[in-house]
Amino acid sequence: MLIRPATSGDFDALRNVELASFETLKNAGAVSGAPAASTDQELNEYLRHGLLYVACDQKSAVVGYCGGYVVENLLHIGEMDVHPVCQRKGLGRSLLTTLLDEGRAKKLYGATLTTDRLAPFNAPFYAKYGFKLLEQEACSPRLRRILAAEIDKGLDPSRRVAMSLSF
Repeated sequence: MLIRPATSGDFDALRNVELASFETLKNAGAVSGAPAASTDQELNEYLRHGLLYVACDQKSAVVGYCGGYVVENLLHIGEMDVHPVCQRKGLGRSLLTTLLDEGRAKKLYGATLTTDRLAPFNAPFYAKYGFKLLEQEACSPRLRRILAAEIDKGLDPSRRVAMSLSF
């Protein structure tokens, strides 16, 4: 598999991966309701920060992606998805490592993200790479706003959590 920087020409493929991944999340109880994918605005923000990467299969088809942005001298990982047919093959690890390496190269303090507390491919996955759970009182106002917006979109507040990693 190839990990490469994404371009705006990849956006439709990224959304297809994200929508396909929705079913995996739904089956794990991490999401409910109608599937939704990242907007052009969100994807362009990741591009603007140079923090949008895709994983491609042997035929150069996009099968995964991760995106983030820099805020408060931290890398915030906004999205990471791997198509269900390509999961459990190390693509998530490769994408995450690529993004974290970029954050370190930019001399950022660390990384943050929000995720599902219970699904094994969410918070437990990130914990393997050194991310620590942040209880609500330890979250910055920015992370509290992100969590609140996710809950407003219908995600279960008892399952949502912020995590951080220091570089």
